[in-house]
Amino acid sequence: MLEQMERALTSDDPRLANTLQSTGRGNALRYVLSGAGVVVGLLLLVVGAATSRTWLGAIGFVLMFAGVVFAFLGPRKKQQEGPVGVVGEDGTVQPPQGGARKARKRQGGSRSGGFLARLEERWENRRNQGGR
Repeated sequence: MLEQMERALTSDDPRLANTLQSTGRGNALRYVLSGAGVVVGLLLLVVGAATSRTWLGAIGFVLMFAGVVFAFLGPRKKQQEGPVGVVGEDGTVQPPQGGARKARKRQGGSRSGGFLARLEERWENRRNQGGR
């Protein structure tokens, strides 16, 4: 029963399922490398200032900045668009039919259309109802 629910979640919302399944194991190495970059950059900055070598201080600053950016920016994940498949009653997953997605776009609405798309859809509905 749980496997069927997991397949249904993956089919309905693959991005949410991917977020829930992702693990943070790679983050420790990322933070260690970032911390090392910041420390080495700080040392280069101090040495460059102490020896009056501006270029060495600039390299140190860039290395520190890159270390902080590397720590806060996560790795890019491959995004899946649309449903992965349709879960049948027996629990098997069939690939989605190509026409369903196009039909949803033709209707003017999609589940992830965004705020402006919903506002535009509401406006069109009100305009169509008012002219009758």
